[in-house]
This record gives sequence, structure tokens and C-alpha cells, in this order.
Amino acid sequence: MKVIEILNFNKELLNRIQNAGIRLGDCRYIELYDEYKNRQRQGEKITYIVTVLADKYGISERKVYDLVKRFESNCKLFAV
Repeated sequence: MKVIEILNFNKELLNRIQNAGIRLGDCRYIELYDEYKNRQRQGEKITYIVTVLADKYGISERKVYDLVKRFESNCKLFAV
């Protein structure tokens, strides 16, 4: 299958995702966010969680904070 075929097949979904202000590359961090929320529910401190996850996923602590903020934000209203 060619790239253009996949894009055409998923065009409507991809347009909705983009219009909602969602970055397609963020899908690789879904597990990071799930782990963040689980650790938070267990009572771990935010700074500790961020440090551990940044090390585990090979990204900066600032990126972890940005991802959490972005994942917890509302979608753009006109796109939903």
C-alpha cells in the first residue's frame, strides 16, 4: 500500500484531528500520559513523575509538562 492510499482512506479523520488542534505526533506519547495519570493517582509527586518519565521516554522534562498540558486541554470547539 502506498502512502497516498492511506492518506486518502483516512482523509476525513485526519482533517478532523488537525482541525481540533491535535498534533499527530503526540500519539506516541499516549502511554506516557497514561503512566503519568496512574502515578499521580498513586500519590507520587509531580516533579518525581516528570523526571522518571522524561528519562524513560528520552525527552526533556519540559516536553513532559507540555504534553500533559496539551493532553488535558480541550479541543477547539468548532472542530468537534
